[in-house]
Amino acid sequence: MTNTKKPAGDLGTAPVGKLLVRMAIPCITAQLINALYNIVDRIYIGRLPDGGTAALAGLGVSFPIIMIISAFAALVGMGGAPLCSIRMGEKKQQEAEAILASCFSALLILSVTLTAIFFLTKAPLLRMFGASEAIFPYANDYLTIYLCGTVFVQISLGMNAFITSQGFASVSMKTVLIGAILNIILDPVFIFALGMGVRGAALATVISQGVSAVWVLCFLFGKKTKLHIRRDNIIPRMKHLLPALALGVSPFIMQTTESLIQIAFTSGMQKYGDDAYVSAVSVMISCMSVLLMPLMGLAQGAQPIISYNYGAKNFDRVRRCNKLMTWMMGIYCIAVWAFVEIWPTALMRVFSSDVTLLEIGAHGIRIFMFGVSIIFLQVSCQHTFLALGQAKVSMLLALLRKVFLLIPLALLLPWLAVEVGVLPLSGTDALYLAEPIADICAALVTFTVYRARTKKLLAE
Repeated sequence: MTNTKKPAGDLGTAPVGKLLVRMAIPCITAQLINALYNIVDRIYIGRLPDGGTAALAGLGVSFPIIMIISAFAALVGMGGAPLCSIRMGEKKQQEAEAILASCFSALLILSVTLTAIFFLTKAPLLRMFGASEAIFPYANDYLTIYLCGTVFVQISLGMNAFITSQGFASVSMKTVLIGAILNIILDPVFIFALGMGVRGAALATVISQGVSAVWVLCFLFGKKTKLHIRRDNIIPRMKHLLPALALGVSPFIMQTTESLIQIAFTSGMQKYGDDAYVSAVSVMISCMSVLLMPLMGLAQGAQPIISYNYGAKNFDRVRRCNKLMTWMMGIYCIAVWAFVEIWPTALMRVFSSDVTLLEIGAHGIRIFMFGVSIIFLQVSCQHTFLALGQAKVSMLLALLRKVFLLIPLALLLPWLAVEVGVLPLSGTDALYLAEPIADICAALVTFTVYRARTKKLLAE
């Protein structure tokens, strides 16, 4: 691993372009690898000889609970990490370490709480999320084992953000790489060789996340980290924890609303389509999530640069980093949009070879992912507000796309098309259309707010 003092020092002095690339590549790689946790299980399970499509749908309806668990890790980790970077830029090392330790303790408390709550409520929740009698056994088997590893999810995802915030992007990437490689190796062993099916996929994921969690703790309790988890700070202090939670509300909302979106789409497809449509839309959501991972990785790479230089009042470097990040995201998003429009089934085939599912997906994914071409504006600007410590603005913009726009549209448009008959669309097409409308509107509003707010925020 690298020297501990160099990363933080480079954040304020190295050329912004080279620094962003150096920070972003490991973060993007980590995001893509992290996506394997979500898609590798589905790739294998979709190819089970008996009941592969039903099992795939089962994972789809259990995914909202998995996303909520990850969202609590983001609430603490992605809220506390930018504050640590800002304090490091202000040369307040002790306060940064106090924030780190308080967040670590909070994640342990959340692990116990979430495990207990979801064990007690998983059955009714899965049925509410669209699990039919054929789908429920698969969803229940997977989730029962997955919940046993909640503490590993909280530590590996939540505390890894504090490694990135110090400038150790390559170490952060290795956290995800170790777990993902292990997951890829264990999945076929447990699923097929041992005949465990969806239970084997869940067990492989839990073991992999456990190893990642151990790696994170070894680094943060070791000698090479710049910020240490010290025994004196281990009891959570509200003056350190509350600002972190306030800032973490934005990424928390972004992830919890992913689960709400999954619920809205899977239940809607169950109503206006059937189990095949539930499987298809679950795959589409997974495809979009994976394709947007590089944007999240680029934003994570830019976060320490923006936060550190904002704390050090190097506002020109903040502007340059945001501008470069936005251009890079834009080029990528337009390329992704073109790829999906030209080869709509290419991504769907990764998950399943079922002819019916591919026919549904070839038509639906073109509509569903149309707004990808402009979504980079929303991601770039909203994450910059997060890096600047602007909790309220970041939270409102996170709510805008999914809570204020996408979920209402997902409920309203199919109703207008089928029940009222004012839209010349089927219920499923109307449901697909909700996604691009929300993406385009949120991107334009977020960019407008960013331009107006940062003129004052970064005034020298």
